[in-house]
Amino acid sequence: MNIRALDLHDDGRTPPATGLLEIVRRGLRAQPKRLPSWLFYDAPGSALFERICEQPEYYLTRCETALMQAHAAGIADTLGVDVRLVEYGSGNAAKTRLLLEHMAAPVSYVPVEISPEPLQQSVRRLGERFPQLAVQPLCADFTRALRLPIPSRAPRRTVLYFPGSTIGNFDTRDAVALLRKMRGEMGDNGGILIGADLKKDPALIEAAYNDAAGVTAEFTLNMLARLNRELGCDFDLAGFRHRAHYNALAGRIETSLVSQRAQKVRLGRGTVVFGDGEAIRVEISCKYSLEDFAALAGKAGLEVLRVWLDPERMFSVQYLVRAGSVAR
Repeated sequence: MNIRALDLHDDGRTPPATGLLEIVRRGLRAQPKRLPSWLFYDAPGSALFERICEQPEYYLTRCETALMQAHAAGIADTLGVDVRLVEYGSGNAAKTRLLLEHMAAPVSYVPVEISPEPLQQSVRRLGERFPQLAVQPLCADFTRALRLPIPSRAPRRTVLYFPGSTIGNFDTRDAVALLRKMRGEMGDNGGILIGADLKKDPALIEAAYNDAAGVTAEFTLNMLARLNRELGCDFDLAGFRHRAHYNALAGRIETSLVSQRAQKVRLGRGTVVFGDGEAIRVEISCKYSLEDFAALAGKAGLEVLRVWLDPERMFSVQYLVRAGSVAR
């Protein structure tokens, strides 16, 4: 790996404390109250998410890993040679390693992660496993326009890798906007390799977000702990509970933090009032049919070139290209 582990590119767009305060104030003044899901991923939150992925109820990681183990070689063949691989929300890059094993002469790998600690750890591990790989880590919010590091040689194409069905955390309007942004960043000859969780038995879906060990609840509540640490709030974590429910009509999990009593919480120089049972929406997780996802891609000017499914047909990885670029 021809980059120092601590040499992280930073686009400067992670909000400072004053910006974070305004984001939180605006969200908690809204009706209904809401907070952005990227607040989950400070260092403790990222570690908790890795534990979530190990829970028996959380089928997503198990199914996507099985898919990559079965199809990584075919996926790499589809991507082709001399690819610059840019991964949104890279985390520990465990699934990415399965793909890199099969890629032919990749130009570079650009992991994009908002939390610097997991990014540094991932870069170190990748350096040990792929010593010849050019890694250009970017500490940034992938939902904003990215200034990608310049690779040492020109790639044949740029492929944006977005695993884990994170696209499901965006409502339709925002998902389309993000896919359009990705279409711009991948260039005319590029592609998007993206994970999409599929619709299935609602009981299986709900269990994945309400594990028996309570790790997901701890992960959700860590958002409030983060606001206490970084903004000096005084959220009583025992005064809120995790709630995740599958809305079958909308085809999505809706995750909230629910106030257990009427209470006030310090926020900056003011306070926020919560009623008994009042909820803060913190995340959605959309589930798709293959037709749903093809329609979503189409709204962003993209089309599905290939689809790979895990052996249980619970999860998909799809390769998107610009609409009209596929020879008929």
